[in-house]
Amino acid sequence: MNRKVILTCAVTGAGDTTGRSEHVPVSPEEIANDAIAAARAGASVVHIHVRDLETKQGSREVAYYREVVRRIRASDVDPVINLTAGMGGDLVIDPQDPLTTMPGTDLVNALDRLPHVEELLPEICTIDCGSLNFGDGSNLYVSTPDMLREGSKRIQTLGVRPELEIFDTGNLWFANVLVEEGLIDGPPLYQLCMGIPYGAPADPGLLAAMVNMLPKGAQFTSFAIGANQLPWVAHSVLAGGHARVGLEDNLYLSKGVKATNADLTARAVEIITSLGSSVATPDEAREILDLRVQTPTITGDDL
Repeated sequence: MNRKVILTCAVTGAGDTTGRSEHVPVSPEEIANDAIAAARAGASVVHIHVRDLETKQGSREVAYYREVVRRIRASDVDPVINLTAGMGGDLVIDPQDPLTTMPGTDLVNALDRLPHVEELLPEICTIDCGSLNFGDGSNLYVSTPDMLREGSKRIQTLGVRPELEIFDTGNLWFANVLVEEGLIDGPPLYQLCMGIPYGAPADPGLLAAMVNMLPKGAQFTSFAIGANQLPWVAHSVLAGGHARVGLEDNLYLSKGVKATNADLTARAVEIITSLGSSVATPDEAREILDLRVQTPTITGDDL
């Protein structure tokens, strides 16, 4: 069991969720405000995606990331900032002509997934550690061993801590290879992502098996999606890990009750403290993860 829990709030994600809840933030101002509210509610870390202002779908626009980070850093809270670097891996194929890509494809190389990380130098950024059939249909997430090695090496050079996103046991196997090859500085930080079709099911027994596969000295967080999100906070803490909640992964506080990011964060704090653990402050999280704090100059007017 983990007695000092780093709590992450994943604020918006890139999924097609904006039509299902009015609380999902879209603009940089909305995303930053939700991240700030989550930090005030107890989040140690805020995990940030950005969205296109017209389509409301996930975006790789550096200016949007810049604005979100500027607003968070100018606020009265100081959460650890974790920027996704997973955008740019989407491949949607025509199942009858697999060499033909379909709308929704956004596939770029490893380094082209990192311009916002290179400019903003967050304390953490994510690496999705393998390819995956992402849900039903013909949508693939592509992250090959060559891509992962190249991206990991660049992130290491930048001094940013990678969060190794693990969607299945094969992802975990390869993440361990990255650690063994010296491409991930210690302590390695793993995010065990459960219940995403078609990766690792949200099964506590599988979580225990995956935890047993982690290298010595690793830190890990685990989350599950949908109705499993809040119960999974307890599963992860009891397994010795940290926790994650947020509208990226779940839109409801309880059946039929739509949540905000602050709501989910506050409920997670209640769960953690009810187990006899405490939530790490941002500075305690920085110490636990041995984060390198870098503060580049960010200028520019509001979008």
